Amino acid sequence: MIDLLEEMKQYAAPRMIPILRDTELALFEDLVRQARPHRVLEIGTAIGFSALLMAENSPKSHVTTIDRNEEMIGFAKENFAKYDQRQQIELLEGEAMDLLPTLPDDTYDFVFMDSAKSKYIVFLPEVLKKVKVGGLIVLDDIFQGGDIAKDIKEVRRGQRTIYRGLQRLFQATLNHQDLTASLVPMSDGLLMIRKNSANITLEIEEI
Repeated sequence: MIDLLEEMKQYAAPRMIPILRDTELALFEDLVRQARPHRVLEIGTAIGFSALLMAENSPKSHVTTIDRNEEMIGFAKENFAKYDQRQQIELLEGEAMDLLPTLPDDTYDFVFMDSAKSKYIVFLPEVLKKVKVGGLIVLDDIFQGGDIAKDIKEVRRGQRTIYRGLQRLFQATLNHQDLTASLVPMSDGLLMIRKNSANITLEIEEI
């Protein structure tokens, strides 16, 4: 599996395909091992790197991963066919907001989100329904190269939708009484959210 992951990293880098960075890998692997999830949900498959990594580090888990990009889906299918030897991974094709309501509630122990950053706050209310109490949600690349700490007037216009979406995400989660949310200053930032009670409602403000 180490050779596989290295091969996938070498493929992704020149093509600017987003996968977990080397600086995040050890933490991410530890999180999965400690969680010992029975069922994993991923939003944003790309070429299948993180899904295979989660399957490798949790050999008894079932991994459901969602993506809408036809090109990436093609790469992911090839990689899963070659390397998902235990057949742990299920790939769902389509829009996350169409597929999430079809998944069973209170099912997943671990969720990884690495998709359109402006959509994190859109997906999260539905994702929370799917996660068991005590389950962990990890969201990648939430610092946006430092833009998230700036005043919105300093952010490029083309990035302001992402900025607003992430700011709404922080406001809805960081001080929520039924969530334990932590920002991890590693690579381009992780947001880790622990679900502490059932039937959580998020207050989502406009920015």
